Amino acid sequence: MGLELYLDLLSQPCRAVYIFAKKNGIPFELRTVELLKGGPDGGVWGTESLGHPKCELMKLVMMQRHVAILLYLTRKYKVPDHWYPQDLQARARVDEYLAWQHTTLRRNCLRALWHKAMFSVFLGEPVSPEMLAATLAELDVTLKILEDKFLQKNAFLSRPHISLADLVAITELMHPVGAGCQVFEGRPKLAAWRQRVEAAVGKILFQEAHETILNVKNFPPADPVIKQKLIPGILAMIQ
Repeated sequence: MGLELYLDLLSQPCRAVYIFAKKNGIPFELRTVELLKGGPDGGVWGTESLGHPKCELMKLVMMQRHVAILLYLTRKYKVPDHWYPQDLQARARVDEYLAWQHTTLRRNCLRALWHKAMFSVFLGEPVSPEMLAATLAELDVTLKILEDKFLQKNAFLSRPHISLADLVAITELMHPVGAGCQVFEGRPKLAAWRQRVEAAVGKILFQEAHETILNVKNFPPADPVIKQKLIPGILAMIQ
């Protein structure tokens, strides 16, 4: 059996893995899950028979471990070197971003999505103007670090070519974009970088992967039972 990916493209980690697999021609069967309808626990990923000589079956549900999954895919399949370079300096730049993003850009993009859109649209819960302002201010600080420290004057985060760092970063940034945040407005370097990443990935694939997140404002309200089930986990996730 081949690779089975259990994905919800509302999730940033799922989008990153989906784009990477599709872009690199990695054969897989898509198993769609709906995390907002009480789907599987997004904090777990299983490798039930990883490495079995006759049957490689990977059942993956993405949240925090997507970086490990992406790294596995670069090692298992023959993908172009630029995704995770053999050159130690270039690889160190990718590793630096991937280590930094978990509690910074990823956290702030997720908080922006929920505070600006999902709490009111999906859960029917108000967010105070003060909390929203604080969330967007934190996001702004993180975007400045992304632009000034990681991107600088380069084409991509690992310098001349797209890498896993760029893929993880752009899928993170589409969270606040989907919520209506003008992430790239007034940031010409970051806006130009986005265009290069989209072109490198392929605009059709990029739009396909982000269709769900770009329509979050049209989500129907959550069922009251599911809402009560989800709220504790959501609050813990965006702390």
